[in-house]
Amino acid sequence: MDQEYPSPEIIAKIKQLEEKFRSSGQDLSSYLEGLLHADYLNYWDYINLDTLLTLQQPRTSFKDERIFIIYHQITELYFNLIIWEIEQLAAVENLPLGYFKERLKRVIMYFDLLISSFAVMSKGMEREQFMKFRMSLLPSSGFQSAQYRMIEIMCTDIQNLVHLREREDYKDINLTNIDSLFNILYWQYGATELASGEKTLTLKSFEKKYGVELKELIASFRKRNLWKKYLYLEAKDEELTKLMRELDLKANVFWPLAHYKSAVKYLQKDPKDIAATGGTNWQKYLPPRFQKVIFYPELWSGSEIENWGKSWVEEEVFGTI
Repeated sequence: MDQEYPSPEIIAKIKQLEEKFRSSGQDLSSYLEGLLHADYLNYWDYINLDTLLTLQQPRTSFKDERIFIIYHQITELYFNLIIWEIEQLAAVENLPLGYFKERLKRVIMYFDLLISSFAVMSKGMEREQFMKFRMSLLPSSGFQSAQYRMIEIMCTDIQNLVHLREREDYKDINLTNIDSLFNILYWQYGATELASGEKTLTLKSFEKKYGVELKELIASFRKRNLWKKYLYLEAKDEELTKLMRELDLKANVFWPLAHYKSAVKYLQKDPKDIAATGGTNWQKYLPPRFQKVIFYPELWSGSEIENWGKSWVEEEVFGTI
């Protein structure tokens, strides 16, 4: 006996679709007719592959510049994935413990991929090519990654991002004036001219484009950043605390350290170091022990904070170069 067609399962699905469209004032038959004329979806169309492969536009003829561009584009996509996960955590009112931990694991996984991928920068380009094509990039700098600033803002209380020499004074401040606080965030000091101490063009351009957006984000995440979500959680466990610490290390030690190792390879030159493309003071900005940016200082001991990043720098940088 031939199988009944359409099957009861298909009829049930059609009825469900009909109810769905009816409830929104739409006509199912019109949508079905459109489906009859629609082409099948191809992989290359779905991910916009042709467009994606046109987004690399080197400024020079040096072949390795394409590697440099693609790597940074990949980095920004990973940043976007991290932001997407944190936004979802921030949006949930009564955050289930399991959901919190699973999303944190995703964020940590993306940081792991970012950290390991920096080998593309440190090993994937010829130093001679890099030292030449980098001069065509002035005054742009990886410092201008607004998405990474967003990640920092979304992960912690903004007071923890204040420059180290100002941090103690602002530790318990009631956040009322975002403008004044914004001017003493640690990354501002990383984009000052080496000689004069004035804001670089890199920083001025960055603030012009993203300043308002970042300040609005600070206000928006004041009560729903990851630290606040952790504090408000009624049922915490040891695994969650371990994940928070792991995120802190990955974001504030291993990630800047990976960047620092690359900078040492390309920009270290005795007796005088070479300035980064944006004129930023990378020697004092990238090493974790200088900035001591810590998202969750309450989760670390005094000695761990005192020696923040020191052992990793000694092992990963000086132990391998």
